[in-house]
Amino acid sequence: MAEAAVEEEPVVFQGEEPGASQHPILVAGDSYEELDYDLNVEENQGRRRVVSGTIAEIVENEVDGGAEQPILEEENFQNEVFVAGSINASEDHDETRETDLSDRVNDLSLSVETEARMVENDLNAQVEATDPSSEEEEMRIRSGSMVDRVQHDERPQPAEDMFSLEWKEKKKHVFVFSNAGKPIYSRYGKEDKLNPLMGVMLTLVSFVQIEKNTLRSFVAGKHLFVFLQRPPIILVAVSKTNESQQQLLMQLTYCYNHILSVLTHSQLSRVFEKRDNYDLRKLLGGTETFLDNLITLMDTDPCFLLTAIRCLPLDSAIRDMIGSAMHSAKVKDLVFAILIADNQLVTLVRMKKYILHPADLHLILNLLNKSTSFKSADSWLPICLPKFDSSGFLHAHISYLDNSPACLVLLTVDKMAFAEMASCKEKILERLQRNNCLVAIERAVSKGSFRCQEVGIGDLRHFLYKSRSTAQYTAPELDTPYDQPEERERLLSLYQYTHQRVHSPSRPLKIMFTVGSREAILGWVTGGFELFAIFGPLTTKQVAILAVNKLLKWIKKEETRLFILNPPEY
Repeated sequence: MAEAAVEEEPVVFQGEEPGASQHPILVAGDSYEELDYDLNVEENQGRRRVVSGTIAEIVENEVDGGAEQPILEEENFQNEVFVAGSINASEDHDETRETDLSDRVNDLSLSVETEARMVENDLNAQVEATDPSSEEEEMRIRSGSMVDRVQHDERPQPAEDMFSLEWKEKKKHVFVFSNAGKPIYSRYGKEDKLNPLMGVMLTLVSFVQIEKNTLRSFVAGKHLFVFLQRPPIILVAVSKTNESQQQLLMQLTYCYNHILSVLTHSQLSRVFEKRDNYDLRKLLGGTETFLDNLITLMDTDPCFLLTAIRCLPLDSAIRDMIGSAMHSAKVKDLVFAILIADNQLVTLVRMKKYILHPADLHLILNLLNKSTSFKSADSWLPICLPKFDSSGFLHAHISYLDNSPACLVLLTVDKMAFAEMASCKEKILERLQRNNCLVAIERAVSKGSFRCQEVGIGDLRHFLYKSRSTAQYTAPELDTPYDQPEERERLLSLYQYTHQRVHSPSRPLKIMFTVGSREAILGWVTGGFELFAIFGPLTTKQVAILAVNKLLKWIKKEETRLFILNPPEY
């Protein structure tokens, strides 16, 4: 592809960016800046996660008379679940400083396979032959794995290991293991059979730490190895998909946050403080399918690339009625009320002062996307939202409304509030039915998003538009030639390539125009929005700039339908 940094800038008047709002419902920010900050803290000060205490603050604010009350149960593992009314037990960042480890690895006197087998024997010798202590067993039972909470498809148990051809041909692997080398998760294959490989990865991490440095990434053949160290665990992505180091680091961060959503950071730390070679799979058993699904979504859904949420296109009057119905049913300790349909946000009502991060909402969407049990009965389960508060659980009442695609998620700090949340849900449902809002949502879901033809730009094939102030994005339906799985994958790779170029830590670009044999793509980043637009291969730079100006005007005209601009709050 031929690419160029564009000097001309399309015209957007100050404060007139489409989708902008003074009352955002989601945290606005640059996730790559957040990631860089986290990595700097890790290198310069050691990984010391600060407990936010947000949930504890909410509970204290709700206490009558200011008397001290027991707050968040971050130290207990009671994760009850109500189903249908019953209780079930339950480096420097510059890319030029990436270290090529190939020479160092070659200095090792043993081959990788021999080293792997030696590490495996060493790790096996470390495993204690005794049964878990009664305290650990109680912790496991009381924590309740995700498989106990919701129904989902059983995870296949592939027999291939690191020496099989099928396993080696996978485009991207994700591994999670503890600082002691205990396997926790592998996207493909069975963790126990990959124990030697994870042992080698741990050896590389330790080898670099001896030199008082941090292993971030290296390239071996066609594969990029990316490491994310979040003591007491290490996450590794091995990819030949041409995704950048930053993009893979973001995906590993999502995987880490998923683990926290099940355990909380406090519990994760305490488990390994008691026993550094503890097998975390005992506490995460059954959640592997959700982590598999999360990684699959990151490979197919641009919301993770943009760190933004897609809203269901809906008439603003209908959306306002839905928000009013949710606001009027407010009960004590309700922090967030979220309505979702077809993996798109319908609206969100929040308690004043508190706001959700898009990454936390992505975890909720992944949970709903993978499980089918929520459609058959109201559910009650604890979930940690790491960006909101990594130290403890919120409690979620999840219900599909009147057999419609609309799913209501009520998040509270009170673990005993199932009855109150159920009553709140009934009040919301009654008002939505009275105003025919559920019918409107069903109609919007069946209609789907808009088409590129509606914009009226002949050579425009597809686009992604993100409002940075609201962390929301919009995109048209995938039409020819991107309506086939292979072409969808190729389209996302184009967006990933352009996204990594404009957000390059060493040389970020404001506007970039790239021409290939099949299409041309323009990427444009401002303080107010990000836009990535796909055109035909014969489109010139000047024509593309004129086209995106016209596109921005169209999005501005449709913004009340495509974005949530004035949400109510408690």
